Amino acid sequence: MVRGKTQMKRIENETSRQVTFSKRRNGLLKKAFELSVLCDAEVALIIFSTRGRLYEFSSSTSSINKTVERYQRKIKDVCVNNNGIHENTQILKDGDMSMTKRIEQLDNSRRKLLGDELDPCSIDELRQVENQLERSLEKIRARKYQIERQHYLRDEDLEVVAEKREEEVETELFIGRPEKQKR
Repeated sequence: MVRGKTQMKRIENETSRQVTFSKRRNGLLKKAFELSVLCDAEVALIIFSTRGRLYEFSSSTSSINKTVERYQRKIKDVCVNNNGIHENTQILKDGDMSMTKRIEQLDNSRRKLLGDELDPCSIDELRQVENQLERSLEKIRARKYQIERQHYLRDEDLEVVAEKREEEVETELFIGRPEKQKR
């Protein structure tokens, strides 16, 4: 004979409910014991009946309290680590958002400096863009003047060196006895 699948809902008949509770409780306690023996696992099982009676099983030699304390420490550590991770994650998200905003601002500024998307700008924003462009242009011209001056000085130095070479006096080198001069 095949057993049918038990429907998972509250058993209405109190006597049947009590019998099922006792059988299943004993089966659950047996499974907890088997798990602890076969797998060398630390198992603690706490069951309260509807009448408030306590049933417990502990695989540890000391007591169920040691297992519950270990569980509470573990939960506390996990919560502390999760809070730390959550805080770090939040900091990274905030940093990411601020970097995204900064990139958008820089991109908008770049477009304005290139003369794009100026239609929605107010007169004050346009003045700021104009002033920024003028300051940039002054810096560019100063750097250009500096480079041109360096090239001019270098070219001038090369010309001076070339002129000195042309002005050098040629001398003859003679090795041997000096000749008598005719008078």
